[in-house]
Amino acid sequence: MKHLLFSTTLLGLGLLAAAPRSHAQTPERKWGLSGYVSSLRYSGDLGSNFWDARNATYGGGITLSRYLYSGLDLNLSANQATVRYPGDGRSLTGGGSPSTNGRRFYANVSSFGLGFKLKLNNGWALKEDAFIQPYLLVQPGFAYVYTDRYRTTVGGVSSVSSSNYGAFDVQGALGLTFRITPTFSLFAQAGQHILFTDDDRLDGAGTNESSSFFATNDRYMQYSAGLTVNFGKPKDADGDGVPDRKDKCPDTPAGVKVDENGCPIDTDGDGVADYQDKCPDTPGLAALQGCPDADGDGVADGDDKCPNTPAGVRVDASGCPLDADGDGVADYLDKCPNTPSGVKVDANGCPLDSDGDGVPDYQDRCPNRPGPASNKGCPEIKAEQKKILNEATKYIQFDFDKATLKASSYPKLEQMVQIMNEYPDYSLSIAGHTDSKGNDDYNLRLSYERAASARAYMLSKGIPAERIEARGYGETKPIADNATAAGQALNRRVDFDPFLTGEANAAEVKYGAAPPEPSEADVKKAMSKQAPAKKAPARKAPVRKAAPRKK
Repeated sequence: MKHLLFSTTLLGLGLLAAAPRSHAQTPERKWGLSGYVSSLRYSGDLGSNFWDARNATYGGGITLSRYLYSGLDLNLSANQATVRYPGDGRSLTGGGSPSTNGRRFYANVSSFGLGFKLKLNNGWALKEDAFIQPYLLVQPGFAYVYTDRYRTTVGGVSSVSSSNYGAFDVQGALGLTFRITPTFSLFAQAGQHILFTDDDRLDGAGTNESSSFFATNDRYMQYSAGLTVNFGKPKDADGDGVPDRKDKCPDTPAGVKVDENGCPIDTDGDGVADYQDKCPDTPGLAALQGCPDADGDGVADGDDKCPNTPAGVRVDASGCPLDADGDGVADYLDKCPNTPSGVKVDANGCPLDSDGDGVPDYQDRCPNRPGPASNKGCPEIKAEQKKILNEATKYIQFDFDKATLKASSYPKLEQMVQIMNEYPDYSLSIAGHTDSKGNDDYNLRLSYERAASARAYMLSKGIPAERIEARGYGETKPIADNATAAGQALNRRVDFDPFLTGEANAAEVKYGAAPPEPSEADVKKAMSKQAPAKKAPARKAPVRKAAPRKK
């Protein structure tokens, strides 16, 4: 039997190595059918060969088993085998009780039993799917025995007796199951049968053949080895190949690969199943469909254009820090977060202030020269220079009734040229005016020409043309009463008004839009006729020939 057990173990190990692994469990295949070979070994009044394989006889049987719960199966078994015990052939010794020498017997035993298999692979001692599964079998049942008994007497005369009978039978056994797959397993078992008879008659050599029903001197061992096939379809509601009893994720979607617990495969172990994981090989966050977010800004690294954003900084959809004003400086670094669109900023996100005057360049009319905000960031013209400009009208003089500058005007114009050079961000409006004497068109033309003459002088000194504008108002903007000579003298003037380049023209702010300059034809006509004052009657025109004359 030792050879048999060793061979069975080797066979089980070989089949295990060759068989595919499965994750289904025997509890889901609750029925099992076993076929096996068996060998019976006697022990009783004649002697014992429990452990002696010589002259062994063999048989076989089947077992139908039913899984009850973890650690316990119910077995229904039937076994057919023979058992024998040869004697040593010596003669009787004579006297007293009959000698057992020279006796032998041969029995055909059919046994049936309903057994309880107590398994150690019950989940706490060993896993239910362990490869080696020890068990203990307790199996009461019934045995039918047909016995031939040979008895040698004194003088070499032999006698034969036979007996057929049934008896209550109890088997206690130890066994090992070798799990190959959830469907197939091998087993080896050794158990002792005790027959309960009224005369201890298995071998016909009882010391007290009239003893009670519980005479148990005659026993035999049953060694068995065989194959078990488990059948039954495990319940698997989600069809993932893992029975519901073991399935920790019983609602897995169809077609999803699962692990041995029936849960979807999670290759990177981040808690997001591969079928839902956009980054199945890299641990990530469930909120990002399993993708990593190194800077913790809520944008997956693969989509993050700024993967090293400091913690706590608010970001946009691309993972970059928010820049609400779009100035290129992130809000968390921006000290001026509401800068208007398109404005150039410094490293702090504040509008550039090139001249450091506190007025940002986009509001500074003079970004390269400091000035107060009240003057839009431009330097203010000094008071004494403003006075020169304001009083220039007193010193700029022209030849009588002409637009030709008198030489006495040059010093004052030179001063104004210096002022314009000192303040390059300013422009100058020159506005010519006349009194009310003479023809209106003539006066308007003369006012334009006198303003243009002053402008031409300053241009000749290097002042850019775009910085000086000349216009004429004629007699439309008096500052004194034209009814008096003194008032007329005040009205005949040329004003010089500075203004920041790009701002509204100072003369237009003061006087409004200038009248359209009369055409050359109209002026020539007026000058040729030397028209009298517009208020004099037409019949007295010869008397007013000197009307156009002015200072």
